[in-house]
Amino acid sequence: MIKKVESKEKMKIQTMINGKSHEKEVEPRKLLSDFLREDVGLTGTHVGCEHGVCGACTVLLDGKAVRSCLIFAVQADETKIETVEGLDNNETGRSLKEAFSKHHALQCGFCTPGILMSSVEFLNENSQPEKQEIKEMLSGHLCRCTGYTGIVEAVQQSTDGNSE
Repeated sequence: MIKKVESKEKMKIQTMINGKSHEKEVEPRKLLSDFLREDVGLTGTHVGCEHGVCGACTVLLDGKAVRSCLIFAVQADETKIETVEGLDNNETGRSLKEAFSKHHALQCGFCTPGILMSSVEFLNENSQPEKQEIKEMLSGHLCRCTGYTGIVEAVQQSTDGNSE
């Protein structure tokens, strides 16, 4: 659960990120996206618009897809965070990565980490989605390279259980 924090001094937070415990002191105003990139060294979480619109910074916070540019790091104290670097830790993540490669669903790759993380949550909640449901899930992400067709096909293939 995201916490409400009212302090100006550095605060100690502890999180479990991709299965590894991290304890750090951070300023209350530090964004989760900056914490992941600067303090933890996980640069796969990309920062695009910094307004929560593009979806590039999406991570899983206690299993839910969130925009890490809209959450302060101190609000993530005592939570479990999953980033794109942790996708190999679960079957859904591995399947998605393989399908994205097969369907050319990534080009420049900037938006890809956020799309993958939203897709993991989406597939965890809906194992057999229709194409339209996949498109609706993707509507929260901006991609300027792919045209989305390959992304939709990749998400759909990863639900089929085949990676031919």
